[in-house]
Amino acid sequence: MKVICVIPARYGSKRFPGKPLASETGKPLIQHVYETAARAKRVDVVLVATDDQRIRAAVEKFGGRVVMTRPEHPCGTNRAAEAAAAFPDADIVINLQGDEPELDPKLLDLVVEAMARDPSIEAATLAGPLAPEEVNDPNSVKVVISAAGDALYFSRAPIPWARDGEAERFAPMLKHFGIYAYRAAAIRDYAAMPQTPLEKTEKLEQLRWLENGRRMRVIVTDRRPAGIDTPEDYAAFVARQRKHMGT
Repeated sequence: MKVICVIPARYGSKRFPGKPLASETGKPLIQHVYETAARAKRVDVVLVATDDQRIRAAVEKFGGRVVMTRPEHPCGTNRAAEAAAAFPDADIVINLQGDEPELDPKLLDLVVEAMARDPSIEAATLAGPLAPEEVNDPNSVKVVISAAGDALYFSRAPIPWARDGEAERFAPMLKHFGIYAYRAAAIRDYAAMPQTPLEKTEKLEQLRWLENGRRMRVIVTDRRPAGIDTPEDYAAFVARQRKHMGT
C-alpha cells in the first residue's frame, strides 16, 4: 500500500502571516514538519504543496520535494488533492497541516495502520486529551465521536457541553489534531465537493466531509502534539527547541 504525505503550505495566514518560513530555530517551520513526516515508517513519499515561490525555494533549499499548486484552493485538503493527482499509484493520501512540527511520526503510522486493517475506513484523523486552558480557545478544535469511533461533529466551541456542570460530564472533551488521511478515491471525492455551510461557518475543512454524509474515523491517542496557530505558539515552540538543544 503506497502512502503519500502532503503538507499544504501557504504564506498568507491571517493569524500568523509567513508561518511556514518562520526560522528562529535555525530551520523554517515547514522543514520541521517535513522532517517529522519523513520519519514515519508507513509513509513512502513526503512533499510540500504550495502556491508561493518563497516557500518553494525554502523547501528546495533543504532538499525537500515540492509541488506547485493553484492559488485559489479554499483549504489544505483541496491543495493536497491537487498535489496527489501526480501520484496515481497512491492508495492513501495524508494531509498533514504545516503547523504540527512536534507531531510524533508514530501517529502518522497509527492512522495508516488503522486504515490498512479496516478497508471500510475512507477517511481518518486523530484526537486526544483537551487541556483545561483549551476548552474556550477557538484555535483548539474539539471533536465528538460516535460509539463506532466516527466523528459526529468538529467545532471551535466547547463540545460536548455539560449542561449540568462538569460533575455530570459523561463524555470526554477531545482535541482534534491536524492530520487527515483519505483513500485516493475519497480525496478525489472531497475535492469535487463544493464548500458547505458548516465548513464556511466554523472554518473547518473536515466538516465538508461530514455534511456530505461521509464517515471519518477518529483515532484517539493519549499523545498531545502542540500545534502552532499563533506567533505566541511559535515562540513557545522555539523555547522548547532551544531548551532541547541546550542553547
